Order: sequence, then C-alpha cells, then structure tokens
Amino acid sequence: MTAQPQISGWQAWLLAARPKTLPAAVAPVLVGTAVALHDNAFRALPALAAMLGALLLQIGVNIANDYFDYVRGVDQPDRTGPTRVTQSGLIAPARVRLGMVVVFGLAVLVGVYLVIAAGWPVLVIGIASILAALAYSAGPFPLASHGLGDLFVFIFFGLVAVVGTYYVQAQQVTTLAVLAAIPPGLLITAILVVNNLRDIATDRRAGKHTLAVLLGERGTQVEFGVLLALAYLTPLVLWLGGWLGAWALIPWLTLPLAVILVREIVTLQGRALNQTLSGTARLALIFSILFAVGILV
Repeated sequence: MTAQPQISGWQAWLLAARPKTLPAAVAPVLVGTAVALHDNAFRALPALAAMLGALLLQIGVNIANDYFDYVRGVDQPDRTGPTRVTQSGLIAPARVRLGMVVVFGLAVLVGVYLVIAAGWPVLVIGIASILAALAYSAGPFPLASHGLGDLFVFIFFGLVAVVGTYYVQAQQVTTLAVLAAIPPGLLITAILVVNNLRDIATDRRAGKHTLAVLLGERGTQVEFGVLLALAYLTPLVLWLGGWLGAWALIPWLTLPLAVILVREIVTLQGRALNQTLSGTARLALIFSILFAVGILV
C-alpha cells in the first residue's frame, strides 16, 4: 500500500464517500417526490427523510465497496478509478469497516422514522436495501462479481428509490410512480456501466466478473447506449400513453450531453473514462430534475 500523508483525515473520508456518485442518490428521490406532488400526496418530512436515507445508503455502499474490494484483493495498485482509501492506506481497514457500520447505522435511524411515518412496508424495503448494499461486494456471492451489479443498481437505486420515496409520502404505489422510476434507474445504472467499462482489465485479472467483463468492451458500450436510449424513450411513452403531458419531454433538452457521453464511451479508455463517469452522473441528475419539472407541469 502506498501512504499519502498529504491527504488529511477528513479529505480521506470524503474520498471514501465518493461525492461525485451522490447524484445517483438525489435523482430518484426528486422524481419520486415530483410524482407525489403530482398526485397531491406530498409530505415534506418523509420526503426529506427519504433524501437523507438515500444519501446515507449511497455513501454506505461506496465505503463497503472500498473495504470489501480491498479484503477480496480486487483493488490493485494499478487501478485506474478514483483513489480507494483502504487499498491506498489512507484509512486503516478496521476504521473503514467501522465507518461503514456507522453510516448504515445512521441509515437505519432514518428508516425507523420512515417506518413510523409510513408503516411496515418501509421496514421491508429498508432491510432489503441494506442487505443488497452489503451483498453487492461482500458475502459468499458478491453481486458485482457475478454480473448482477447492473440489475441490483437498477432495482434498488432506480425502482425502489423512486417508488419508495413516493410510498413514504402517499402510502400507496401507482403505475405512474413505477413508470417514472425507469429513467433514473437506467441512467444510474449507466454510471455503473462506465465504471465497470473502465475497470474491465483489472477486474478480469482479479476474478471479478462484472457484466462488463462478461460482455466485453464493445458489448458494454452497446449496453450504455441502450440504457440512455430507453431513458429518453420512457417520457415519450408516458406522454403518448396519457400518464403525463407533453412537458414530460423536457428532459430531452439534455440530449446533447447524452450524445457527448456516447461519443466518449466509444473513444476513451482507462483513466480518461473518469470524466465520462462524472458526466453520466451529471446527466442522471439534470435529466431527473427536468423530468421532475415535467411531471409537475
């Protein structure tokens, strides 16, 4: 491990939290809350709690990946992604593990409030979310290492996050809430796709069989394009199907950014894809903000 004494303690923990990934937590909550407002079911405190819970779960997943990928030997000195605090020696493994427990513990506290506010289904959602977050990179069958990471992200950071945010406010599930969860889920999954495309070589050497490793570089690039295409098609379906008005198409204003990202995904490699990773997270957030506006208008 290579020590980096120039990084302070709080900066190391900020690296572990990976703030550039946090739009993936914010985006689905915005969309779920917009649907609640659309249905006159908005409740401020549950909405804020859902946002805090989503952020804590995202940070918890990031720290867990940092720790468990180190323990399993996935992270190597030649990795091209953002600095991992455990592998680089910035934070001792035991402290990273403790940080993970603390963050998930805080998420549980937020969950207790949401259970009180919206009932036992939230308890089921919360337990499933934390177990899935840990199973993503830990346990006897890590999801990320068996080609299931993309599906996990779509389900829990897309469908569950949007529908869960809607449920804690409306205490019911509607067709619109489920359909509105599809675009943020697809775009957040696209963030992971860029991450895994960048890491194909190192993941393959470490025996981590992500979907990108299984599909290969070209297949992963195609997957990225398909995810973006379906995300942009969904608002059109919602408009043509009568669930929303034409304002649902306002996220199409982000198409130029999507085109840039598709161009990058087929031309950039290795560390250069970090800018595509950040750009995809930015697209997920901006698209979701505009989609939320379209739902409300």
